[in-house]
Amino acid sequence: MNTKKKMGMLQRRKMVGWFFLIPGVALILALSFYPAIRALITSFKTGTGVNMTWCGLSNYIRIFQDKVFLQSIKNCFFYLIIQVPVMLIMGMVLATLLNNPKLRCKGLFRTAIFLPCATSLVAYAIIFRSLFATDGFINMLLVKIGILENGYNFLAHPTSAKIVIIIALIWRWTGYNMVFYLAGLQNIEYSVYEAAKIDGANPFQIFFKITVPLLKPTILMTAIMSTNGTLQLFDESVNLTQGGPANASITMSHYIFNKAFQGVPNFGYTSAMSFIILIMVAVLALVQMKVGEQRD
Repeated sequence: MNTKKKMGMLQRRKMVGWFFLIPGVALILALSFYPAIRALITSFKTGTGVNMTWCGLSNYIRIFQDKVFLQSIKNCFFYLIIQVPVMLIMGMVLATLLNNPKLRCKGLFRTAIFLPCATSLVAYAIIFRSLFATDGFINMLLVKIGILENGYNFLAHPTSAKIVIIIALIWRWTGYNMVFYLAGLQNIEYSVYEAAKIDGANPFQIFFKITVPLLKPTILMTAIMSTNGTLQLFDESVNLTQGGPANASITMSHYIFNKAFQGVPNFGYTSAMSFIILIMVAVLALVQMKVGEQRD
């Protein structure tokens, strides 16, 4: 009888668990999986509205002939290769410094570094646009200290426009990643660092031999998230450089938005481009996970 009662209680608990899971699962299916499946089907069609017709792989073939989209891929990987490593390294270094129990006003410093990522995406893009304008603060400072004779239009030149986007991204997201590293560091016993110091390890040895290896799972997670976010970059391209000059700084998401909602909409083609981004994100995440496993 006791066994039957226990089995009955376990079944009821499972039923209660499923009861609480069903609403969340239903929302995920309705708002994520169903639209994704519909978008995949749409990517094999052409036309607008109810007049869309099946076109097979023509949208995917067109992608590799679209010079603007290929340029947007190059731009996103340019941001990825430069911005992500710099941001993650800075976040780790700042987290290590702010994890020191002897440091005073840690809360103030942590808040100050984290605050940029709480700023509105549109607001911070507009701020950086005004900072790097021809008559903006950066130009005024460079002219005063004698580096430039006249104001330089950073947003009107391809390379400098990309660099401005990278600087903006580093400013906004470094603190976000720092929080993850701080959480990871606080799970490491401080006695490990004290023992290393007693053994004569210098700060660089402690950082590379203790901090980095123990933070490996967190580093992998932040690298995957940062890669995902950079390949889907949108707000900075739209609000900071408007994709210019001449599409030199445009991102894939920005170009997809333009093709979908400006001029004649082409949802079949834009759906195909979206799935190309999905494939890129999945492949890079898989590569990063495999690299992480090999270093164990």
